[in-house]
Amino acid sequence: MRKLARSVGVTAPALYRHFLGKEQVLLEVVGEGYRTLIQYLHPALGGRTPEERFSLAGAGYMNFALEHPRYYEILYSYTEFLGLEELPEGIRKLVAGIDQFWLDRVRECMDAGILKPDDPELVGRTFWAVSHGLVSIYHRKMLRLSEEEFREAFAAAMRQLMTGVGVEEAPSAA
Repeated sequence: MRKLARSVGVTAPALYRHFLGKEQVLLEVVGEGYRTLIQYLHPALGGRTPEERFSLAGAGYMNFALEHPRYYEILYSYTEFLGLEELPEGIRKLVAGIDQFWLDRVRECMDAGILKPDDPELVGRTFWAVSHGLVSIYHRKMLRLSEEEFREAFAAAMRQLMTGVGVEEAPSAA
């Protein structure tokens, strides 16, 4: 807390007047990260078609992840750092809103015939898992790609996911 206080130009006691401890500071940062992500996703609602909204939402996610890598990383690690069994109510509401946003995009694409009918939650989690995995390994410098090359590779992976990677009669991997 002293280091944080110095970095923002206040004394540690002044910081404690606003926050009970470092956990509360971290949760405030997490909340701000989610609110920033929402700002990146929201413009997708202006898309004219389900496909355009889906695409704009993906672009918003990518832009957030690349323009705010520290926020991005903390959104996927704060529960581990704080040892949280459950999310505080305010954070839970932000997460639920983002989940609903993605579920709505997937459902409307299924309704429009852009995605085949399936469990929207499963399909949404699949897109999220692939997106998060790619962004995470890029952030960790495990892909030797420039940002522009990564954006192209990410778009190619999403196109591949949209069209599928298996053959019609593929054997079960389970």
